[in-house]
Amino acid sequence: MKLISYELDGENLMNDILFKTEEFVFSYRVAGILINNGKVLLQRPTNDTGFAFPGGHSAFGETNAETLIREFKEEIGADILVDELKWVAEIFFPWGNKPCHQICNYYVVRMNDETQIPNTGMFIGAEQLEGRNFDIEFHWIPLEEIKGLEVYPTNAAELLGKWNEGVQHFVYKEK
Repeated sequence: MKLISYELDGENLMNDILFKTEEFVFSYRVAGILINNGKVLLQRPTNDTGFAFPGGHSAFGETNAETLIREFKEEIGADILVDELKWVAEIFFPWGNKPCHQICNYYVVRMNDETQIPNTGMFIGAEQLEGRNFDIEFHWIPLEEIKGLEVYPTNAAELLGKWNEGVQHFVYKEK
């Protein structure tokens, strides 16, 4: 497969499906829901309060499963298996000073080798976005504590409560 590179706003965005114009940003993201021993793995930038599910932007020509496998390997050195699709999200939020329209698909994932990452507490992984490298925190959060935290999507606790109801679709518009 040939890697496609494109440039918008003077930035080389490699092959991520992340488009920026002068007026808006469009993002196509895939996230993994990894639950182990009653805890879910969440990520957040260091010195931030908000959590998200691990994942990242899909690349051109890459399936959702390939994206998740690549992102978990790059960020925390973990080999995962991708199971069923759980949530489909249309998310609208500010990206800097521009409105962003993001499509995010959330899949159940599981560890191929549970010894590759710590199974409790917090640990540090590596993130790359728009040509910048930075550390990112990964936390194992007890499922019953999700309601009391700032987690994106903001309806994560509700969605986790509907775990056996099939694929859930939602729209989130940040005000």
